[in-house]
Amino acid sequence: MRLSVVLVFFLTIVLQLSAQNILEGGEDSKRGDFRAMFYNVENCFDCFDDSLKLDNEFLPNGERHWTWEKYQKKINRISKVIMAAGGWEFPDMIGLCEIENRFVLDGIFKFGHLDKIGYKIIHRESPDRRGIDVALMYQPEVFHPIDTTFIQLIYQGEKESTTREILYVKAKLHSSDTLHVFVNHWPSRWGGQLKSEHKRISAARLVRQKIDSIYLQSPKANILIMGDFNDDPENESIKTVLNAKSISEETSDQQLYNLSGKFVKNGSIGSHKYQGKWGMLDQFIVSGTLLNKSAVLYCKQGGMSLFAPDFLLEKDETYFGVKPYRTFVGYRYHGGFSDHLPIVLDFWRK
Repeated sequence: MRLSVVLVFFLTIVLQLSAQNILEGGEDSKRGDFRAMFYNVENCFDCFDDSLKLDNEFLPNGERHWTWEKYQKKINRISKVIMAAGGWEFPDMIGLCEIENRFVLDGIFKFGHLDKIGYKIIHRESPDRRGIDVALMYQPEVFHPIDTTFIQLIYQGEKESTTREILYVKAKLHSSDTLHVFVNHWPSRWGGQLKSEHKRISAARLVRQKIDSIYLQSPKANILIMGDFNDDPENESIKTVLNAKSISEETSDQQLYNLSGKFVKNGSIGSHKYQGKWGMLDQFIVSGTLLNKSAVLYCKQGGMSLFAPDFLLEKDETYFGVKPYRTFVGYRYHGGFSDHLPIVLDFWRK
């Protein structure tokens, strides 16, 4: 056991040294008192058949020829990203999406050498037809859940949910502040952005309703919304329905602010690349209370970063520049990490 701990420590140091100065877009490279991370891990499936889910393509004899060896490689790569993205310490809270089940989550620790770190997991099987879920991992010494709700998204005209849920967690931090966290993976753009837009608007409306109910109980609530929204910050679902605005000089406690807008304006890199164009599908949105530097807990207006080390990128032969080093290109196994880059947000406390 002592040898395994030493190996994990050594690997952590190596990764963290190699990961310095690769947080794109942050105000500075200094790590905050509390670090949140979100990562779409791209189809993280086991290789076993679940008769209740449409997971047949991720079987050894399925279309993707997904094997135990490929699964283990995937899990190890996810754990490598988590270790490297933490800086000199591991992230305190991690939102994940495109996770198939609890077995896969547990594998990140069992096979990914994070089992000695002490993360706790919040997860449950969602009604998503393919079986992909959202989850939250956290370090219990700094993040203490008080309430957990899995919010089901039911489209108009349907009787039951057929997509992944929105995870809501109310927690106390080591600063004694309360933080309301939403982990999202909104409906995809399958079939076209406009044709599927009503689904993401429904998800935005659901989150907005929950936030309004929180404000009724706690007008100065600290709210953090993170996830893969499958829409950019300027799309209607986020900018209008959720009412998450770009940051101005003056902020209001109950206004939501999207920290991801600066990447859209820059355009040279984002969290996801499609047909040669970078986009910011992965975002952090915060309440105005969290931008108040006189508060006990706060984040800086430019404090969100993309985690973009060289090992998560590869040369874009078609559209030039670089792109995320993904696991699959279509149905062809490519052996990389994910088609998304992780995002990181640091919080500070007085």
